[in-house]
Amino acid sequence: MFRKILIANRGEIACRVIRSAKRMGIKTVAVYSEADVDGLHVRLADEAVLIGKPPAAESYLKADAIIAAAKQTSAEAIHPGFGFLSEKASFAEAVEKAGLVFIGPPAKAIAAMGDKIESKKLARAAGVSTVPGVDRPIADLDEAAKIAAGIGYPVMIKAAAGGGGKGMRLAHSETELRESMQGAINEATASFGDGRVFIEKFIVNPRHIEIQVLADRTGHTIYLNERECSIQRRHQKVIEEAPSPLLDAKTRKAMGEQAVALAKAVGYHSAGTVEFVADQERHFYFLEMNTRLQVEHPVTEMTTGIDLVEQMIRVAAGEKLALKQADVKIDGWAIEARVYAEDPARGFVPSIGRLIGYREPPLDATLRIDTGVEEGAEISMFYDPMVAKVIAHGATRDQAIDRLRDGLDGYYVRGILHNIGFLTEVLGHARFREGRLSTGFIAEEFSEGYGGAALTPDALKVIVAVAGTVQHRLQERAMKISGQARGIKATPSHEHSIEVGAVGHKVSVVAHGAHIVVEHEGQAITVESAWTPADKLFVGRVDGRPVSVQVDRNGTKLRLAWRGIDLPVMVRSRRAAKLAARMPKKKPPDLSRFLLSPMPGLVVSIPVHEGDVIKAGQPLAVVDAMKMENVLRAERDGRVSKIRTAKGDSLAVDQVIMEFE
Repeated sequence: MFRKILIANRGEIACRVIRSAKRMGIKTVAVYSEADVDGLHVRLADEAVLIGKPPAAESYLKADAIIAAAKQTSAEAIHPGFGFLSEKASFAEAVEKAGLVFIGPPAKAIAAMGDKIESKKLARAAGVSTVPGVDRPIADLDEAAKIAAGIGYPVMIKAAAGGGGKGMRLAHSETELRESMQGAINEATASFGDGRVFIEKFIVNPRHIEIQVLADRTGHTIYLNERECSIQRRHQKVIEEAPSPLLDAKTRKAMGEQAVALAKAVGYHSAGTVEFVADQERHFYFLEMNTRLQVEHPVTEMTTGIDLVEQMIRVAAGEKLALKQADVKIDGWAIEARVYAEDPARGFVPSIGRLIGYREPPLDATLRIDTGVEEGAEISMFYDPMVAKVIAHGATRDQAIDRLRDGLDGYYVRGILHNIGFLTEVLGHARFREGRLSTGFIAEEFSEGYGGAALTPDALKVIVAVAGTVQHRLQERAMKISGQARGIKATPSHEHSIEVGAVGHKVSVVAHGAHIVVEHEGQAITVESAWTPADKLFVGRVDGRPVSVQVDRNGTKLRLAWRGIDLPVMVRSRRAAKLAARMPKKKPPDLSRFLLSPMPGLVVSIPVHEGDVIKAGQPLAVVDAMKMENVLRAERDGRVSKIRTAKGDSLAVDQVIMEFE
């Protein structure tokens, strides 16, 4: 077994690999860029080596610097994690050539599966079901239109050299195809250094299901069941689970055997994933093979009890798999939610900044968080905006969902915008709970975007009860500080006006020994909690129901977050509420004359000029944010009066790009 390994990655996955290595008694070496000098993975590792500047091209993508760091620290092997160099055959070759061991598959397998066109040919030859399409790069727009017409719309444009949703576009018509083609090529070039794209048939109402495979150097290969990753946004996975609510035992076996056949056909060893697209009748087709550890691997680990990182290390060290196919079972259900630094209210654009507040919920065997950050960490514009993965396990799917929602309720992240409320809302959606999934779920169920969960009567009850209790505790503290509470055994009743969002509610709050009763609309709500003004999380029971409500205080104002609801709450005395109602309301400024950048990013292009007449829906600017191109379109007809930015400019959030007459 190795004595020391280097992890050629950062953040969450670097920390994940370090944990397994330490448990195995293996020393670890981290590499880091100047932006990650204070990174959690740097401090968790036994040693750390600076390899370059913040841009990935000048640090985490520098194979020679990483190999030099391994040699400098006497590491015997390199684990690539996922992303960056993990699927670069040239990197695997360079590692082996340097006399080190690559903890992953052989370079030939990476090369064969890394090209989606070639992998499709190999899959077909291995007897794997494939999607109708072409097995070669598309030369130009006219050829693309001809091929798409032959296959039949809708079609998917896909980058030949990569994954992760980059360089991927869906087209329902020739017009959409011609509009999307160049964007896909640009994105593929920026992300993978390879602008080749191809076209294949898009399966209507599809589900994304993948099979985890594991193989040793002798060719012994098994599959570790499936994961369903249908909940996606812009082709990037948001929620994953194992097993899939779609599959039956017969389909699982068929998919697993095809995945094993493909792995054997390319001489694969280590952990890998064969991805399929399936329709609602369980017909499935090969998409691609990811020759690395997947982001969503924890759900497989929680349902099989197998540590995939450990198995990768053991296989790389020359050990044979001790597992046989019959040893692989399915224990309950696991669901993973990806927490991203992004603004759901602005179309999920990335959010950067420092984590000024960070508290994880209590973790146990049923709740796991994989992260590479802690309080004070910086979410940088240079890397992927994922903050963490929250994974829950249950005996049933419903139990796993409930535990995950509870975990997200108690996950406190401040300093950046994030999608925790959105994740909670998706998990609670009736269609999700019923298992009626497809890759179009988010686009279909949140077609107008996401502005927060609806304030249902049940949610209002919890919010009002918690707000009343919080105010009671604050008043109780104030009375103790002023000396008014001396000799008082029970705090008297207080009447309040609680404004939730913009709606007022009258309540009375009274203490009864160890619990508090909040009377609202003729209903007495019993609240039990040990909350104090120093706590960021209100943990307790509302009418016997366990709740975790996040509490932020700003002077006399509160902000409460629970089950996807995130609202300002103002608690006043009845007299103060009447006076506040008479205050004039300040009108918000009119920003309709400006195109503002909804995210920090880089201007890729501005396809209009000053003086141009524009129509609603017309592209006005293309902004690259964290390697994803975002097209900003006109909201109404008008004329461009002034353009304030140019191609190559860096943008801040809400920076003016152009003005309209």
